[in-house]
Amino acid sequence: MSRSAWLAGTLAALAAGGTGYWAGRAGSPVPALVERARLEFTDWLPARRSAPAAPAGATGPVAYYQDPDGKPIYAPTPTKTADGRDFRAVQADEDLRFDADTSETGRPAEMPPHAAAGAPASPRRTRYYRNPMGLPDTSPVPKKDSMGMDYLPVYEGEDSDTGVVTVSPGKIQRTGVRSEAAERRALSVPVRAPGSIEEDERRISVIAMRTDSFIETVENVATGDHVHKGQPLLRLFSPEINAAAAQYLTGIGYEGARRRLENLGMPAEVIDEIERTRKVPATLTWSSPRDGVVVERNISDGMRAKSGDVLFRIVDHSRVWVLADVTERDLAAVAEGQRATVRPRSFPGRVFTGTVARIYPHLAMGTRTARLRIELPNPNGELRPAMYADVEIATGNDTPVVTVPEDAVLDTGARQVVLRDRGEGRFEPRAVKVGRRGGGYVEISEGVTAGDRVVTSANFLIDAESNLKAALEGMATAASPAETSALAEEKPR
Repeated sequence: MSRSAWLAGTLAALAAGGTGYWAGRAGSPVPALVERARLEFTDWLPARRSAPAAPAGATGPVAYYQDPDGKPIYAPTPTKTADGRDFRAVQADEDLRFDADTSETGRPAEMPPHAAAGAPASPRRTRYYRNPMGLPDTSPVPKKDSMGMDYLPVYEGEDSDTGVVTVSPGKIQRTGVRSEAAERRALSVPVRAPGSIEEDERRISVIAMRTDSFIETVENVATGDHVHKGQPLLRLFSPEINAAAAQYLTGIGYEGARRRLENLGMPAEVIDEIERTRKVPATLTWSSPRDGVVVERNISDGMRAKSGDVLFRIVDHSRVWVLADVTERDLAAVAEGQRATVRPRSFPGRVFTGTVARIYPHLAMGTRTARLRIELPNPNGELRPAMYADVEIATGNDTPVVTVPEDAVLDTGARQVVLRDRGEGRFEPRAVKVGRRGGGYVEISEGVTAGDRVVTSANFLIDAESNLKAALEGMATAASPAETSALAEEKPR
């Protein structure tokens, strides 16, 4: 015995006992009230609840059987509930999409118009029969599946727009379908990469001797000092240079002697001074060839400098390079001449602007990155070599292109599709060609024009339904007329 039946019997017994007691006392009207309460309680029990009535005018074969209380319990054959009630037969013309939406006529929104109460059913020609469980299987004649369920008819006039999916307003609201118009806009696609500040290789000067020399005196210059062009750095004595200077003064091989002094690295102003005074100095003064910072000093007073030894290294930091490593995937979007924004990590909030001057021709095999060079002015010397920086390169151009939100594109790898919103719950898949991406939008070069509304959320659900519909239609139209007539003569299974 079910719990509800036991509860009903208990209450009925209590009611009967109470009725006898009160009736024996004074013939009160309580028995009538008790009987009314019993009837109302009995009607409340699940066994007495009325099953939802089938829509008026529903026709066609029985598709399946549903719980009489409207619960989401289904069966392919006649079945009873636990309390002995029959499942309700659901016919083919009833709403098989389980949408509870109703229109002004009071019938489900997705039911055929002739299924409304009182509406005359007009004869329609059946195109084919589709699998009742939604499988990609169709038949030109009525048949049953392996579970004994009848195939559902698809009439002419239904799905008249090839590829168009119709969704009821209620389903649109429940699934959260949203759409947005495609617009023309200029895409700014920033490419971000890590970088570091380095010296400009073209602004480095090295002071080295071309012959053996002896350092007489080093001026008051140390590593890190800023020097100016022409500022004295050291005084030295070189026997080979003095011999060449003496030969130059004697006039023997005048042109050849001057050229020899130049080849030994003697500054032009020193040669002019020897020619003016007609004297060969005991020591020669070497000066800085440019403005810059002394980054290397390798000499001291009295030491011997061999030919080729580097005495000083001077670098001009008024302009620096930023070397950034761009991934192979982003390399195609970067071009020389594009504007770049550099944010040194040593100066939070500071922004320096430069241009991409060079993209190096080779990729790093280990990191699969390409190195590019950005040139920045550095008049105050704030940017120092080896500083880390975050680089952002503005790729693309200012020409507006047709764009849609990135969420609107369904990309399977083999195809890119958007769902065009045609209004009134109709959606049409459109194959598109995509281009650049940036700012949450993607360029559409083909398939959508400006002003077309595309679905931006829950589009994968509509796409799945569209794919199923296309498969069903393709299988229905793939059968030849001879096959169709042959199948029509067979007895339905």
